[in-house]
Amino acid sequence: MARVALVALSLLFSFERADAQTNAALRDSLKIATDRLEYAPDSVDLRLRKASFNLQLEQWQYALDEYNYILRRNPNDVSALFHRAYVNEKLHRDNFARLDYESLLTIVPGHFEGQLGLALLNQKTKRFTDALDMINRLVSQYPDSAVAYAARAGIEKEQGMVSLSVFDYAEAVKRDTDNKEYRIDYIDALIADKKKNEARRELDRLVSMGVPRASLMDFYKRCR
Repeated sequence: MARVALVALSLLFSFERADAQTNAALRDSLKIATDRLEYAPDSVDLRLRKASFNLQLEQWQYALDEYNYILRRNPNDVSALFHRAYVNEKLHRDNFARLDYESLLTIVPGHFEGQLGLALLNQKTKRFTDALDMINRLVSQYPDSAVAYAARAGIEKEQGMVSLSVFDYAEAVKRDTDNKEYRIDYIDALIADKKKNEARRELDRLVSMGVPRASLMDFYKRCR
């Protein structure tokens, strides 16, 4: 999957991979949630909370077990469907992930994260026409979303539509001016589109935003 797809997916979730210190705190929280489930095994809130700790600890199968439990009792639980789709992708169960996204979008047709997740899954599985169709709808529905523009740019760039990707990365940057990931992807697309002067200006802008120039030297070399 293109890097932007991974970036976009990470934006769907409020967690990052935990460091060692955070890991210990998460394990403590997980134990508390697990202990409480002994007394309230049917609590959806507790199971969602436990599953979120499993996700942050990258315990995919344990998280899947919790979402399966919830969805056996309520097949229309939107949060469980969305997060199970993500877990299924992490477990390389793409067909199951697709079914979850499609079920979610049947329940909530305009669900932003569900549409984005399915579009990126289509990109990952090389269903590019479906990916573009869905991401185009998402951009139309959410024209102020930097994430939607960046995701579409990533699909376009992977398909060799470099000029279109340059436009969409620019739109993403306009909507989220502090996002350095979008700017780096924008620079990469500008260089691919042979717009090296513009790319160099964007690199200088990143440096002015506090990004070490040394970390950008490969991009500067490509602008020569």
